[in-house]
Amino acid sequence: MFLDLHFHQSPTGARLAYHHHPAESVPRGIVIVCHGLAEHSRRYRAFAEALAARGYHVYAHDHRGHGETTAADAALGLFARKDGYSKVIADVVAMRDLATSTHPGLPVILFGHSMGGLIALNVATEHPQAFAALSIWNSNFNPGLAGRFAQSVLYVEQMLKGSDVPSLILPKATFAAWGRAIPGHRTAFDWLSHDPKEVDAYIADPLCGFDASVSMWRDIFRLTFAGADSERLARLPQRLPVYLVGGAEDPATNMGREIHWLGQHMLDAGMTDVETIIYEGMRHETLNEIGREKAVGDFLTWLGNLGA
Repeated sequence: MFLDLHFHQSPTGARLAYHHHPAESVPRGIVIVCHGLAEHSRRYRAFAEALAARGYHVYAHDHRGHGETTAADAALGLFARKDGYSKVIADVVAMRDLATSTHPGLPVILFGHSMGGLIALNVATEHPQAFAALSIWNSNFNPGLAGRFAQSVLYVEQMLKGSDVPSLILPKATFAAWGRAIPGHRTAFDWLSHDPKEVDAYIADPLCGFDASVSMWRDIFRLTFAGADSERLARLPQRLPVYLVGGAEDPATNMGREIHWLGQHMLDAGMTDVETIIYEGMRHETLNEIGREKAVGDFLTWLGNLGA
């Protein structure tokens, strides 16, 4: 079950820690889960249980530099000393291959939250025939000029102190700024959810909330700008089902506006099956929000409508 920890050796050299919840009824498909920045796959247990109950095999791994995954070139907060962008993508493909070899013939749905959504879209555009559907939650692919400025800042930080050390600027411009954006916030992480129990659990988790390295932040911005590139989106099957989710009170996605932006950008690129949902009263972690049952139920309905 999902609490059991497994390991898979990726061609990139990473020993990927992952959790698997087998389908609890006649298998309908496989869902590969990509978690967000400064968290880990174990936090998706409830989501995996809901999917498994409806007949989906769920695989969720810890990305490089996260959780219990280990690699010689990937300490906590670092994808890799070199080619981190390519390696984190290759690791997802390795998990997909593991899942399809274990459960042949089933459609594979790729799911990503936040940073995991950035990774998922890049995986899909590099391997456009590998997935039957794609779902991205709470990811910002449109940071605009602020994102380009952040890339310049990271370049300067790398020149001054190297790439394998924590960035001093980006945590202030992201996590800290998003925390301040919540009126009357109780903690610095209230931007994640209205649910105080979930926020407190995140803060207490030693595998959450760490500072990412300069290198990881540079890789993240590469994922951000490459993922929604029009030429890359054109590689995807035109009729690939895509399901986008955001929260109307999520400062990390400009209160959900950047989810709408991504949906429209995909339609402008010629995609024809893109559904976008923004939940009122929800912040960044939809799966850990008050009212999450509605969001999960809607996702299950979408999956069911795929015929998967």
